[in-house]
Amino acid sequence: MKKLLLGCLLGLALAGHAYADDNLNGQIDDTFVKAKTWLSQQNLSLTGSPSARDDNAAFTQEAILFYGEAVGNPDARTDAQREMGAKRAAVVVAQRAVAEYLNGFALVGDTLVKDGMLQYDSVRSAVSGIVKGVQVVVQDYSKDKDTAIAILKLGMHGPKGFASSLYEKLNKDPHLKKAVTELDGKPAPKYRHKPEKLDEKYDGLIVDATEQDFKPALINRIFSAKKELLYDPSKVSQKVLVEQGCGEYTNTVDKAKAALEARGIKNPLVIKAVATVTSADLQVSDQDAVLIFSANQQTNFLAGAKVAFVLK
Repeated sequence: MKKLLLGCLLGLALAGHAYADDNLNGQIDDTFVKAKTWLSQQNLSLTGSPSARDDNAAFTQEAILFYGEAVGNPDARTDAQREMGAKRAAVVVAQRAVAEYLNGFALVGDTLVKDGMLQYDSVRSAVSGIVKGVQVVVQDYSKDKDTAIAILKLGMHGPKGFASSLYEKLNKDPHLKKAVTELDGKPAPKYRHKPEKLDEKYDGLIVDATEQDFKPALINRIFSAKKELLYDPSKVSQKVLVEQGCGEYTNTVDKAKAALEARGIKNPLVIKAVATVTSADLQVSDQDAVLIFSANQQTNFLAGAKVAFVLK
């Protein structure tokens, strides 16, 4: 399916009578004023290009923004044909990059979406459907450079969002649902402990992972020091998971508090991750595991995904 999709995209590029420029560095040239102005007005950052990616940007701004460039065909009969062909090809280059990018997302643990596609038809269908529905938000052309640029936007959550589509599939596919509670191909033990009486009542959780080699993923999990599962999507209501995912992502604790406060969370528990189990799974100390478990027994914030991860 992936080869077929990319083949179709490449065919469209040839039909557009333009040549793609693959020498990209993830930044938009100042020549493209329209594109840069739009990004500034929307307060958004590029997630990547055919040669760059920024997962943190995708999760923190809740949108994937990819761009592609293409130059005009010198054999075009008119300047208008050169511009139109270059714009069409720029969109195709961006679509191709998005397809590759989505396949590189961590699905669960160290398993990428592209690996999951081999095992789960539901994942494969979700990815292929999303790529077809991606939105072209900007097309710009520089006559001096004879180059066009296209920016494509794809939401992470909400209706037609990439993550939301996979979460919906997750709920319907028993094999995929089972995978999110496994570690190294085996069921991860559930965390069990006698709840302790806490001096404060916490209604959310902030995990400071700035000292860890941790990255946001479609499914981020939290384990105890003994690799017992404290938090995973199976603990989150389906409605919440589809609408907002596993949690918020920021780069400071203060921003994490602000993001949770916007959702009505007044007193989140703040803990530091001590290690990673995989690049997408965090580990907390025994003491903090007890705190998280006991606090959740009081207000059940994990079921509402009232969790924020602080990234490097």
